[in-house]
Amino acid sequence: MLNPVPDHRFAASLNISATVQKVVDTLYGRIQSGEYGVDERLPSERMLSSDLGVARNTVREALEVLEKQGLIRRRAGSGSFVNPKSERGTLTQTEVGADTSPLNLQVTRGVLEPELVRLAVMNMSPRQIESLEETLTQLEAVRTDAESFVQLEEDFYRKLAAGTGNPLLASCYDLVIDACRQSFRAAHLRRHLTPARIEDYQRRYNSLFNAIAARDIERSVEFIRIHLIEEQRLLLQDL
Repeated sequence: MLNPVPDHRFAASLNISATVQKVVDTLYGRIQSGEYGVDERLPSERMLSSDLGVARNTVREALEVLEKQGLIRRRAGSGSFVNPKSERGTLTQTEVGADTSPLNLQVTRGVLEPELVRLAVMNMSPRQIESLEETLTQLEAVRTDAESFVQLEEDFYRKLAAGTGNPLLASCYDLVIDACRQSFRAAHLRRHLTPARIEDYQRRYNSLFNAIAARDIERSVEFIRIHLIEEQRLLLQDL
């Protein structure tokens, strides 16, 4: 079974399976904690497969992800080795997400999301709104699966960010999503994302979508502000 390590969601934007992502997160957590030191050789694929309870091809794919991101280097016939931080490329973005406190995250969301929604209402094309509705339909079909709900919620926000027509803002919001995936967020969701709250969020997102589709900037921004206030209230209960 996978070891219980912090869910850093390293390289989560890549198109990989959930099982591979868990292996990536586990190995990333071990490297960050110092369990695997700089220039140290990682256990073999066979050993990692046995340790983590997954197939060897899953381990191999996870190692490929870590190598592409500059976290490790692999040598034919020798194995995989941990790179110094200076060689870790996109690790910097993930470290920012990992170092972001819950309250700092909420402050950042409070700054970005109202403007993100305002620009989306102004700039989304009919096709983008149709795609957003497709995601909403999938989100509304979730009943108890918190993980699936969160993934669809992220997709909903990504489409809003893309709909702003501002690639820089969309990239900034990718970092917000990365920070949302940190371990405190996972624990927070386990406590609060109950079936009743999922249903409540579904109603909110439905109202938000209707306001966006109607090109109602004021109502759309107000919906997202109310949603942020509620999320902050729940967060403060945990602190």
